[in-house]
Amino acid sequence: MESSKMDSISQLSMNVLNISVLAFVFFLGVACLVLLYMYLSDISQTKQAIRRNYPIVGRFRYFFEHLGEFFRQYFFAQDREELPFNRAQRSWVYRAAKNIDSTIAFGSSRPLNQSGDVIFMNCFFPTLSDDTVPASALTFGEGYAKIPYSTNSLFNISAMSFGALSVPAVRALSKGAKKAGIWMNTGEGALSPYHLEGGCDLIYQIGTAKYGVRNTDGSLSDKKLQEIAAHKQVRMFEIKMSQGAKPGKGGILPGAKVTPIIAEIRGIEEGQDSISPNGHTEIREVNDLLDMIVRIRKVSGKPVGFKAVIGSIEWIDDLCLAIHERGMDCAPDFITIDSADGGTGAAPQSLMDYMGLPIRRSLPLMVDKLTEYGLRKRIKVMTSGKLVNPSDVAWALCMGADAVNSARGFLFSLGCIQALQCNKNTCPTGITTHDTDLQKGLVVQDKAERVGNYARNLAYEVGIIAHSCGVKEPRELTRNHVHIINADGFPSPSSEQFPNVATQEKYLIATDRQISA
Repeated sequence: MESSKMDSISQLSMNVLNISVLAFVFFLGVACLVLLYMYLSDISQTKQAIRRNYPIVGRFRYFFEHLGEFFRQYFFAQDREELPFNRAQRSWVYRAAKNIDSTIAFGSSRPLNQSGDVIFMNCFFPTLSDDTVPASALTFGEGYAKIPYSTNSLFNISAMSFGALSVPAVRALSKGAKKAGIWMNTGEGALSPYHLEGGCDLIYQIGTAKYGVRNTDGSLSDKKLQEIAAHKQVRMFEIKMSQGAKPGKGGILPGAKVTPIIAEIRGIEEGQDSISPNGHTEIREVNDLLDMIVRIRKVSGKPVGFKAVIGSIEWIDDLCLAIHERGMDCAPDFITIDSADGGTGAAPQSLMDYMGLPIRRSLPLMVDKLTEYGLRKRIKVMTSGKLVNPSDVAWALCMGADAVNSARGFLFSLGCIQALQCNKNTCPTGITTHDTDLQKGLVVQDKAERVGNYARNLAYEVGIIAHSCGVKEPRELTRNHVHIINADGFPSPSSEQFPNVATQEKYLIATDRQISA
């Protein structure tokens, strides 16, 4: 009996061994055929010299080059050296979004004497916690728009289109914005039901293609504009003149991301590349822009402004002079200054790397110009561009910004890992892809909480900076509260100071003479 059992076990073992050998030989044969195919393919192709000269082995060069994009940020880059956002910047956002401890220990890893670095000037008698008050209210279009917009929000969600973002990403941002009491910019891709779903305040962006408010010929439709303005959540309208990722070029949405619902909302064909014009055909000089602002404000009844990257500055003087000549009712209710150091959208590298001014130069420039022409109280200034941490936002407020918008900061709060796949349909976190399998990783309710946490914790820490500087609330910060490290490694007052009163008066007198002439 026992001998029979042993024979059965031996027979079973032999069968398993034979099957294993056969499987091994089979897979070995398949592997050899695959390698043979790769070898023949490599030596016969003419496009890649490495693969032609080093068949099979040469493929690893491209494989490792691709993997390098993902591994550098984890294994090789230091906390403060990676671009476009370093590990220290991202880590703070992740902790703030998760609402966990964001403090650090044992000293700063940031060099404190590098030329161009920002240093805040702490007050010898800081504001006590009992003296703190919420950020003051900000009102757009008061006295000029039929329905002005008031908010005390400091930090808001910048323009990102539905299409560039996935359905769950837009839903999470909308719900999170409502939780935090901040606004969300729709981006140029029109208004989707997912923007409205969360109940947050919205800024409707009108891009060069006028998606959602266009006639069949691409011109602005007053009827569709009224329909959008009828939504109570749509608080303001923003004309996009240019954006940081690609100044001078319109939006780019690859055809793979133009799904049926996106095509319907934008009024374009499904599966076709959505390429916006590089400018508004109706706006070719500053008076055209002011005419468009007046038209949209009249039709919608709501505040209207525009967004631009600053490069050449002659147009700013022309704009300010035209406003004085025509009257304050034609002025924009706000101007959004975007930095030229990139954004979430697809863009030519030559524009992303070299076109336009970064926010460190353009924001003070615009604020100073408006101040010189006596328009600072009439026109609110918002800014965006790599401002994702409390110090970034506090600096912008010191420079004169009334509010700060962020796109990539809120993408980090959704779980973005900086995989640099925004321009493709392969985002591994489900944020910028319409692949439903990849979108499963983005759980709307969880991410909405993180969006809200991030906005609240950032505003709280900006408040801490304000109190350390001796003021009661963030909007009281001025350029006196921030210094810039100079070339010798010492902090010195910012060179972009507000013009003094005497200079302003002289400039306004000269301006009045120009207008009269």
